[in-house]
Amino acid sequence: MKHFIVDIDPTWTLFLDRDGVLNHEKNQDYIRRVDEFIFYEGIPETISKLSKLFKLIIIVTNQRGIGRELMTHQDLNEIHEYMIQQIQMQNGRIDRIYYAPGLDNDSIDRKPNTGMGLAAKADFPSIDFTKSVMVGNNLSDMKFGKNLNMKTVFVETTQSLEDHHPLVDLKVADLNAFADLL
Repeated sequence: MKHFIVDIDPTWTLFLDRDGVLNHEKNQDYIRRVDEFIFYEGIPETISKLSKLFKLIIIVTNQRGIGRELMTHQDLNEIHEYMIQQIQMQNGRIDRIYYAPGLDNDSIDRKPNTGMGLAAKADFPSIDFTKSVMVGNNLSDMKFGKNLNMKTVFVETTQSLEDHHPLVDLKVADLNAFADLL
């Protein structure tokens, strides 16, 4: 796989998927409440390290559980408040969270479509997608990144991927392993 790590500097933006990257996914279900949100080991500390390396850290997450009425926007906000609090306790930061609650796969906001990335660019005009990295655990995350000309990092926390996939610039075990390369 191509190795782009040496090119990253503090002007870059890090885009992160949430479930399967920061926290354990629920099998065939959604994280609906704070008590179901469980970070992978060391993630708040890793986000702290990444906060020193990247200008912006942005989460982009599909949250279809809202559209299916299994949870509310308030439930999601409580999960995110808890997540941010835990990260801040380790001197890390998340600059913004974008989520797609809808059911329609063709929605501009649902990854791999580019709506959440374009919303981030509108809110943070300094974002240069060619100086951005998308980290995710699904090919839809990789396609989202490539659709916006980002570098892509596939974490194998929930599934393996063959080497040399055209959407993947770098494959690692998890977010901690990615941070260790920087």
